[in-house]
Amino acid sequence: MTNNIGLAEGLDFGAGAYYYADIPGFENIVNTNAYTSPVPMWVLIVLFLAWGYIMYRLWQYIASSGSNK
Repeated sequence: MTNNIGLAEGLDFGAGAYYYADIPGFENIVNTNAYTSPVPMWVLIVLFLAWGYIMYRLWQYIASSGSNK
């Protein structure tokens, strides 16, 4: 990214640009209706946050048990 390698001429997306970011109109190519979940979005968000909390607590437990030795 520093040397503008791999980006289309005249398009500046900055750091964090994904491999498809230099394709103009990419959002028109992707079919967002190809997959629909039978689970409501709020349930998915709650599950994601719960998983993150559980993993955080597990990491805290592992870190604290390792420092007791």
